[in-house]
Amino acid sequence: MGKNRNKGLANPTQLKPIDKEEGILQVVIETPKGSRNKFAFDPEQKVFTLRKVLPAGMVFPYDFGFLPQTTAPDGDPIDVLLLMDEPAFPGVLVRARLIGVIEGEQVEGKKKNRNDRLLAVAEANHLYADIKRAKDLPDLFLKELEEFFVNYHRLEGKEYRLLGVKEVPEASKLIKQARLAA
Repeated sequence: MGKNRNKGLANPTQLKPIDKEEGILQVVIETPKGSRNKFAFDPEQKVFTLRKVLPAGMVFPYDFGFLPQTTAPDGDPIDVLLLMDEPAFPGVLVRARLIGVIEGEQVEGKKKNRNDRLLAVAEANHLYADIKRAKDLPDLFLKELEEFFVNYHRLEGKEYRLLGVKEVPEASKLIKQARLAA
């Protein structure tokens, strides 16, 4: 082993967030669909770490990741809920098509924080190939997702409110703001 030992992974937060030629998002997966484990990238150590474990019977309903080179109001990269056929793995880069945004707010005591999640569909998939915009998602899908977030935040002693689901133009504005903040 020479002097150039690589300590940890390359920092995925430094990847390009969007393939400009195709307008495709580059989503870095943190927590896969079906997992009770909540993972997050630790940029200081350059590894994915286990943040928490959900209670028995509660799992992440879809893959969750982030959009590199962005900063959301909570100080982390902007969250992405990714629809794809099979769960990915923490650290995998998935090219995805933006379809909208779930606008949400978490409340802890008197403190309110926006906690929006971009909605995207993996470029390589079969199940969600016909989903082109947030309006294409069934109402039950959104209701179940809201229930997941309500219960997930309740475990942390926070309240979660779904503020609405918006289409691509609003999601694109959110990305632009998050890129400027990065």
